[in-house]
Amino acid sequence: MLRISNRVTIPENDIEFQAIRAQGSGGQNVNKVATAVHLRFDIQASSLPPFYKDRLLQWKDHRISKDGVIVIKAQNHRSQERNREDALVRLRELIQEATTVRRERKPTRPSRAAKRKRLDEKKKRGEIKAKRGRVV
Repeated sequence: MLRISNRVTIPENDIEFQAIRAQGSGGQNVNKVATAVHLRFDIQASSLPPFYKDRLLQWKDHRISKDGVIVIKAQNHRSQERNREDALVRLRELIQEATTVRRERKPTRPSRAAKRKRLDEKKKRGEIKAKRGRVV
């Protein structure tokens, strides 16, 4: 059971794990043991609430395929169990990030004093640069 929030959880049978060999250096351990984990999570077939499904399907992320399947590859740790936990944490973070509602920014204009200060600073900077010229 993966807990996303206080009310939303994902049952283990919605998440598919596949053990594969990890890439990169590591000698015999990497060549012989399948420690890396591919996590696959089908958004459409999951038991997530409709709001979560809609937000995830609209979310632009390279880990979400066009078919609506989240694929996470975890291979940072030496043991398969730690890679599995890492993949679950990354899945939780992805879902939480996709479903947070951000406040809309209210555009503001700079005040008259701020404009004047900016222009004064530009003028001072220009004078400093003008004095760098050749001495006559």
